[in-house]
Amino acid sequence: MCTQTKAAALMANIPQADIDPSGVFKYVLIRVHSREEGDDSEVDIVRGYGWAEYHADIYEKVAEELERDGHLDCECIGGGRIKHDPQAKKIHVYGYSMGFGRANHAVTTEKLKVRYPDYEVTWDNEGY
Repeated sequence: MCTQTKAAALMANIPQADIDPSGVFKYVLIRVHSREEGDDSEVDIVRGYGWAEYHADIYEKVAEELERDGHLDCECIGGGRIKHDPQAKKIHVYGYSMGFGRANHAVTTEKLKVRYPDYEVTWDNEGY
């Protein structure tokens, strides 16, 4: 019989990508780990919001929410910017975070393609 840890169950229900519905804004790529003994499961998630002045603002808010019950641990593995144009059904990922460095935009793009399957999702390493 296979049993799933509490952390693995929680991670399975975390949306892989959550971004603002439109605009240009900062984003972070966060690796969520299990804190449970013998459980090395992890998942990478994308979060991007226009309200954030700094990439760290997004990371701190998301990490606080996910780490609250003690089963999960978060690590920011980079950041950048997203341009989301819902009318054209296009998302462009680019740039980097001064504090966290450049996220792997290819990973971010794949997560966004799952969340927005009818969009054209592109990335490059240009810009700030």
